[in-house]
Amino acid sequence: MNWTAKLIKHRGESRIAIYFEKNPDWIARMKQQEGSRWSQTLGVWHLPDTLENRMKFQIIETPIKRPSAEGTVQIEKFRYWLLSKRYSENTIKTYTEALKSFLIFYNEKPVAEITNDDVIRYNNEYILNNNLSASYQNQIVNAIKLFFKTVLDTKIEFDKIHRPKRAKVLPNVLSKEEVKLILNAHSNIKHKMMLSLIYSCGLRCGELLALQPVHIDSKRNLVMLKNAKGKKDRITPLSPKILEMLREYFKVYQPTAYLFEGQKAGTSYDARSLQQVIKQAVQKAGISKPVTLHWLRHSYATHLLESGTDLRYIQELLGHNSSKTTEIYTHVSTKSLQQIKSPFDDL
Repeated sequence: MNWTAKLIKHRGESRIAIYFEKNPDWIARMKQQEGSRWSQTLGVWHLPDTLENRMKFQIIETPIKRPSAEGTVQIEKFRYWLLSKRYSENTIKTYTEALKSFLIFYNEKPVAEITNDDVIRYNNEYILNNNLSASYQNQIVNAIKLFFKTVLDTKIEFDKIHRPKRAKVLPNVLSKEEVKLILNAHSNIKHKMMLSLIYSCGLRCGELLALQPVHIDSKRNLVMLKNAKGKKDRITPLSPKILEMLREYFKVYQPTAYLFEGQKAGTSYDARSLQQVIKQAVQKAGISKPVTLHWLRHSYATHLLESGTDLRYIQELLGHNSSKTTEIYTHVSTKSLQQIKSPFDDL
């Protein structure tokens, strides 16, 4: 099977991205590689940048490319602007890295001279030639638009910067039986508690890790999500079964600053460690699908829909701005589909 490998920077870390057509055997092979991770954002499997992996996947090191001195200054200006607007740490890192990639491509051209044609050329000669995902291209467009609109007076015409056509990808959903296997896979109460809370409340990874003990309202059986995605607060119901599990968890770990703390007291649990928790649970459960933490959130929404919960309530519980975002779960719910009889049965 054809595959390509290249060095990438992901969340400030040097990684080796492996590109291949979707194939169960290759996905299984990737999952077996030590330190392998799936990036939902980039749409690619990636591995630690080690000498062993470079040799295994035939990586030839190329000279490091950097933006021009002017470009470096402009990237810093953009970063400070994002900070002043209180964008999240992840968004700041994503946008500045996206802008850096773009300005490296034009490191010999004055930034103020960049035009719409240059954006099109970058898309064709860099993004498409390197088989980078449409979601990554969208990030580049977002970063370019925001930078040239807010930091620089330029020849860019914002309305003429086209976005890639968004792929209509259905969310990945697990059956209730699969969810149960994953949640029961760990004997460690902290690991089990984190995964159970993500599924039972439909949380994002960052929302779970930002939780503090005071955000659990045991009197009203609610979880308070403060400053969640989009700088919005919201509440979500807390299952009585989860509350009992939380009480047992509190007895053992006695968290203070964060509900789930790292090795150092008072610090939040590490996001990468949490990714390993789900990966190990999936392996222990004997499930071959490339399950991520977000699959639990998708499964929560779909299972709510299948149990008869109104779509408007699900939208509120997930913190979606638009009902169209939530409506995608109607396409993966099997409640109505299972009632349809195939004409094959009448042959």
